[in-house]
Amino acid sequence: MSSPIRLLPVLLVLAVVAPANAADAAPLGRLFFTPERRAALERQRAFNIQEAQTLQGSSMSLDGVVYRSGGTSTVWINQKAQTESESSRTGVNVVVAPGKPGSAMLSPGEEEPTQLKVGEAINRATGERNTRLGGGVVVTPAAPAAKR
Repeated sequence: MSSPIRLLPVLLVLAVVAPANAADAAPLGRLFFTPERRAALERQRAFNIQEAQTLQGSSMSLDGVVYRSGGTSTVWINQKAQTESESSRTGVNVVVAPGKPGSAMLSPGEEEPTQLKVGEAINRATGERNTRLGGGVVVTPAAPAAKR
């Protein structure tokens, strides 16, 4: 067993060398965005700027719904997030019903309201619905049988 006195020189060397190496390393910062996009996001956050979104294209898809027990819910329409109260900014009125999980009633502009399930898309001109499975099916494994 080595004595603490013999370990003291090793610990002193590590204490001197470790901070020098750490100072040379550049901080990671934020990942996944270009420096220009990160700067734009920081400006938006600092000044509480909301990007204007409009529903574009001939189709409308419901990509996700998050229900909050104590506030407004968030939905993703055409891969863009919005809360229920943001219809004036996006042009799409959204109503989510906790009794119908995984779906929302969407009303873009003056169009008729449409109930969509998450993952479903609708052609706004023809009203044709698309589950976006491409003719395939989703198969989930059966629950394992309970052991007796």
